Amino acid sequence: MNASSHIRPLAIAVCAALSLAIAAPVFAQQQAGSTSMREQHAKRLKELGKGTDTAKQGETQEQQLYPNATRVSPEAKAKGENLKALQDLQAAYEKQDYANVVAKADAIAGKSDANAYEKSFSYQLAGSSESSLGDEAKAGEYFKKAIDANGLENNSHYMAMYNLAIVQYGLKQYEQSLATLDRFLSETKSDKQDAQQLRAALLANLGRSNEAAKMYEDQLAKNPNDKKALMNAVATYQEAKQDDKANALLEDAYKKGMLTEPKELRALYVGYMNAERYKDAQRVMEEGETKGILKPGPELATDYMILAQNAYFKGSDSDAITFYKKAAPMAADGEAYLNMAKILRDQGKTADAKQAAQQALDKGVKKPAEAKEILSN
Repeated sequence: MNASSHIRPLAIAVCAALSLAIAAPVFAQQQAGSTSMREQHAKRLKELGKGTDTAKQGETQEQQLYPNATRVSPEAKAKGENLKALQDLQAAYEKQDYANVVAKADAIAGKSDANAYEKSFSYQLAGSSESSLGDEAKAGEYFKKAIDANGLENNSHYMAMYNLAIVQYGLKQYEQSLATLDRFLSETKSDKQDAQQLRAALLANLGRSNEAAKMYEDQLAKNPNDKKALMNAVATYQEAKQDDKANALLEDAYKKGMLTEPKELRALYVGYMNAERYKDAQRVMEEGETKGILKPGPELATDYMILAQNAYFKGSDSDAITFYKKAAPMAADGEAYLNMAKILRDQGKTADAKQAAQQALDKGVKKPAEAKEILSN
């Protein structure tokens, strides 16, 4: 049996191509039910109930979430039965009686004498309630109605607009979400990090990877320790097939000691493997183990098998065996032992080859006949 017959199984033992998968970002809505917003709504309704028909929406500079907004905050106007209805609506929301909130909100907003504030207030609480009930599509419809009625003060108005952008993002309505977010950013002049991250994620999902990566890098420049921005930039460059830029970002972060999680180190050494920089990959893997960042397991075993496979095909049997020995004990199956047994057999180390073949059978392999053949000779 010639040597070439032993090479092919090694070639298919593990996948030679690796890729980095970064989870899509999750953005939290700014809930109207948050403590600060509940207090604002309740205080406003209380002021409206003191006998005055309006409560000026003139927040102090400290209270304003969007002090540079181009929109002039309108006055809240509610009285009589409608004011009482809004107070009841707020009370139902605070009790988390969400289905009742939606019904009450529709009733209030549908009244012929309901003004802009009463409609917007009702729709916003209905939107937050539908979100809590798990119906994001309906939540988005209500947030849009709250915005279109144009009756809320700036804090609540733009909270509803930002929530709409997030809902649309979650529903994969990326074009609509980007339009909503761009309006939000244009009118508020906000540079909040969450909004910038959402915009970058939208650009990435729309295939505008270069723009997205540039935004992530801008965030990273402002906050060099922002690992979320770093990993998002890496994933976006990889999506754009610009692996050299992704690797450069990771290399720089590694030198700064920023890569402290297993997935972060794996992002770097997988990038090296894809670039066929196997020695660099080996260095990072071994340093990661020494530092206790990388733990033994099937994934790390697979990655060491990649190194072994590369070493074998470059003619370095000793390195291949070294890597297979590292991979075999922590692998999910016996394939590393089997590949090692084949190399040992080719080297004439029959006893060692048989021992590895038996270990392969003990852990389980796809083709046990191959291991049995080594044991029989």
